[in-house]
Amino acid sequence: MKHRRPFQIQNKLAFRWILRSILLLIVFSIQNSYAAAPLNVYVVNYPLKYFAERIGANHVKVEFPAPPDVDPAYWNPELMDISAYQKADLILLNGAGYAKWVGKVSLPRSKMMDTSKKFKDQYITSKAVTTHSHGAEGKHAHESLAFTTWLDLTLAVQQAEAIASAMGRKRPGRRDTFQANYATLAAELKVLDQDIQAIVSKKPSSPLIISHPVYDYFARRYGLNIVSVHWEPDQVPGEDQWRELKAILKQHPAKWMIWEGEPVQASVDRLKTHGVGSLVFNPCGNVPEQGDFLTIMRQNVENLRSAFKKNKN
Repeated sequence: MKHRRPFQIQNKLAFRWILRSILLLIVFSIQNSYAAAPLNVYVVNYPLKYFAERIGANHVKVEFPAPPDVDPAYWNPELMDISAYQKADLILLNGAGYAKWVGKVSLPRSKMMDTSKKFKDQYITSKAVTTHSHGAEGKHAHESLAFTTWLDLTLAVQQAEAIASAMGRKRPGRRDTFQANYATLAAELKVLDQDIQAIVSKKPSSPLIISHPVYDYFARRYGLNIVSVHWEPDQVPGEDQWRELKAILKQHPAKWMIWEGEPVQASVDRLKTHGVGSLVFNPCGNVPEQGDFLTIMRQNVENLRSAFKKNKN
C-alpha cells in the first residue's frame, strides 16, 4: 500500500489555505471598492439635487437630467433618461404627485425613495383642478394635490433627513458623514424658516395675490392670506385676466403680488396702476442660472420683506 508523504499533505493544505486567502482578499477588495465608489443618485427636481449634493458631498454623484427651461414637475423624460434612472444606485422622489412620469415607467422599487412619505398626512388638496399652458411645456394641469412641499422649510428639512437616511442605508460606512452634513444643512434651512416667520409676524393678515397656484405649503406654514391667479412672469396678462384681478381686489385688497420669476415690466407697471407692487419668490424647482437653492431662498426672504413692512397699508 502506497502512503502519502507528510510533506505532500502539508503542501496541499498550504495551497488550499493560500487559495482561500486570495479569494477572500479579492472579495474584500471588491466590497471596499464598491463602498468607496461615489453613490450614483438620480433626482426628479432641483431641491432634491441640492439636498443630496450637500449631504453626500464628494461621496455621491447626483444627476438631474431635466432641461433647464422646463418645470420638472411636468417634464417627460426620453427613453435614454429613463434607462439612466433605472441604473442608478438611488432614485430620490419628491412625492405628493410630483413628476407623474415616474408612475408610468418601470423603476426598481428597491432604489426609489419618496422623500415626503413620512409627512404624507400633511399633503394639501385643493378644491379645483386648473388647466392652462405656458412656454414650451404646453398645456398642463395644476392638480388637486399640491406638490411644492419644500416651500414649507420645515418639510424641506424632513425631506433632507430622508435623503441622509437613504444614503446611509446604501453606504453604511458613510452614515456618520451623511448625518453630519444633513445637520449642517438642516440648521441653515431652519434659520430661513425662522426669518420668514419673523417677517410675516409684522403684518400676518396682509392680503397677497399669488401669480401661480404653487405656494400652498408656503402659505400654510407661514399663515399667508393669499388668493391665486394664473399669470406667467414672461407674458403680459390678457384683458380677461386684468378684469379677474380687479374683481379679486374688491374682496381681497392686496398691495403685493408674488411671482415665480421676474415679471415683464409691462405687467409690473400696470399692476402699479391698481396699487399692487411686485416681488419674486422663486420656488426653485429647477437649477437656477446663478447661485444655488440656499442663495435663491435667501434672496426670496429678502424680497418678502417689502410686503410686510409696517409702514405699508
